[in-house]
Amino acid sequence: MSVESLNKQRVLHLLDTIMRGDLEAALSCCTEDVDFLTHAPIDVMTHMGPRHGKAELREFWQTVSSRYSEFRYKVPQIIADGDEVAIYLQAHFKKRSNDRIVQFDMAVFYSFRNGQIAQIREIIDSYDLVQQVLEREIGPLIVGAGMEAE
Repeated sequence: MSVESLNKQRVLHLLDTIMRGDLEAALSCCTEDVDFLTHAPIDVMTHMGPRHGKAELREFWQTVSSRYSEFRYKVPQIIADGDEVAIYLQAHFKKRSNDRIVQFDMAVFYSFRNGQIAQIREIIDSYDLVQQVLEREIGPLIVGAGMEAE
């Protein structure tokens, strides 16, 4: 099996363990100094700030698990080049507070070191995600705050 195929399987295994709530199994896929970054508005979604190391990543995943009760995902695209894997992910989370579904697309980039995930970078359509999480249109708030739409 090629390194690329193996790393693709490792990423899918990580996603499966996260989705079923087995955070310790997910963390075992990562290096001790794993570096995690989501490009998202942390002033609205404070739990999505940068994380360094397994303890901080565990805290992030625990926060997500405490806010959402069900997780599903699809990976329409996965590409690997050596120790780098990129996926296009469609995620569906059910909010614990009211059972509403939050669905969003994201690109995730993984870097491996010695067969473990050393770096995770996520890019999310944060405008859409914030609207879903807050359950309201934010465009009028932005325009009303004195910013001009282009």
